[in-house]
Amino acid sequence: MQRSTLKAWFLVHKWTSLMCTTFLLLLCLTGLPLVFWEEISHLTGAAPEVAPVPAGAQPANLDALVAKALAKYPGDVPLFFGWDDHSPSVYVNTGARPDTPPPEMHTAVLHQYTGEVLPAAQFNEGVMYFLYRLHTDVFVGLPGMLFLGVMALLFAVAIVSGLVLYGPFMRKLPFGTLRAGRSRRLAWLDLHNVLGVVTLGWAFVVGITGAINTLAQPLESAWQAEQLGEFARQYEGRPRPAQLTPLDAAVAAARKVEPGMTPAFVSFPGTGYSGDHHYGVFMHGNTPLTERLYRPVLIDAETGAVTARPQLPGYMTTLLLSQPLHFGDYGGMPLKILWALLDLLTIAVLVSGLVLWFKRGSTEARVSEIERAGLDANGRNGATA
Repeated sequence: MQRSTLKAWFLVHKWTSLMCTTFLLLLCLTGLPLVFWEEISHLTGAAPEVAPVPAGAQPANLDALVAKALAKYPGDVPLFFGWDDHSPSVYVNTGARPDTPPPEMHTAVLHQYTGEVLPAAQFNEGVMYFLYRLHTDVFVGLPGMLFLGVMALLFAVAIVSGLVLYGPFMRKLPFGTLRAGRSRRLAWLDLHNVLGVVTLGWAFVVGITGAINTLAQPLESAWQAEQLGEFARQYEGRPRPAQLTPLDAAVAAARKVEPGMTPAFVSFPGTGYSGDHHYGVFMHGNTPLTERLYRPVLIDAETGAVTARPQLPGYMTTLLLSQPLHFGDYGGMPLKILWALLDLLTIAVLVSGLVLWFKRGSTEARVSEIERAGLDANGRNGATA
């Protein structure tokens, strides 16, 4: 590699790393407990303990469950109804108006069969929610999400440029070499390079999926305007129905037209997910992959008739697949533990990079070190990657 090219890659790696490292440390530190959000919620009592299904019991009427949730929050209207795939519980989100934003919603959790209202913390309260907001938007909404998305993309560029520099640096050194006996800076350098290569694939995937996830709001808005807007125009000028068809009947109609799928959640009219005149019954599959891919069924909220079954566009499918991949949330506890270990190693990469920055030399000297390292089988000199 020519010296000018090597210098350009070094500068790209240096400045992209410096610009994103502080925020990447924040994301790694907050992301670690979020990987185990469900388990931590159970340990702390934030998630309710759900009794087993009584023998011979049938699921309670969905409208009766919604009524119990509304009784808990008088004056609210129903917004979303959803099922927990891993326990016999359901949740009902309510709010003061149909367009209530998520931070202002109330949540009631109920036993799907007995109808019991379960003691559960609000999803928008507690330490885990605080960590979640830090991780996703640093409490400033969409601008914060987009900013963190840019940081994730810079991280991806830093990974690629680091890999380019790693080639010349390790050409004459066995993989995993840690030259601890030479100098402290050289030991940090080798640690940074080895851990960086070990976590490279995972860090790149998590960085890219994280950047995609920060686009959730714009992508959902685009989908709503593109596909749902088409159906909403058919009802233009008509007031929102005052009397809704029973939710139980709407879900039954969706099950009938999608017999190989199960309902994941329902959006009520006015929430933005199904227009002002429809229930949106979002169906999904039963495998770790297909349970993340939703198929919306639009039910006329006044007549109960199936209006449409729009296909999700490719960008929404990409978003839905990237969300669980980002947190390792589709392979059970073994994958979560692997995600946590790789997260810790990535923190070590970031910290070692900061140490090397504080022990920095000139750019020319660092590039010369990389050139010499590629020719030095005994590792007399080091270089950064």
